[in-house]
Amino acid sequence: MRPKPFKTEVLGCDERYVRDSTTGLVWYRCKNRTLYADTDRSTVVYHSNYLRYFEYGRASLMRDTAYPYREIEESGFIYPIIEIGIKFYQPLFYDDTMWIHIRPADIEHVRLRFDYVIVNAETDDLICKGFSRHCAINPSGTPVEVDSKTQYLWENFPK
Repeated sequence: MRPKPFKTEVLGCDERYVRDSTTGLVWYRCKNRTLYADTDRSTVVYHSNYLRYFEYGRASLMRDTAYPYREIEESGFIYPIIEIGIKFYQPLFYDDTMWIHIRPADIEHVRLRFDYVIVNAETDDLICKGFSRHCAINPSGTPVEVDSKTQYLWENFPK
């Protein structure tokens, strides 16, 4: 089955935020380029590297919203991934540029979820969609309530 189109328009003057015209959802986006080391013998990006791209997008979002992971961890919170999913539609190849789209999705008492979409920046082809689900824990590994700065990001992410 073909995925719904993912067509975006820049939201206001900040090119980091776009709205998907199909769903109306707002996404943060950042650009990245594939490295030769990201590809496998068949010259396509190896599947596990998309998880690195997700992490790059997630870290960029948190850094650009003035709450980098280093600061999160220094304040006593760790957010390990407890579930991850990805659906592939097209491959990326060496030296392709991509837009990594990310948005805060669900948030619960101790868990949160990010959604991702990767698009080829030159062709606008939808490459993949995915998600990561995280659990807030303290340094000793005990689940704790999601910290207030992260809750603030979820509540104030552009609608």
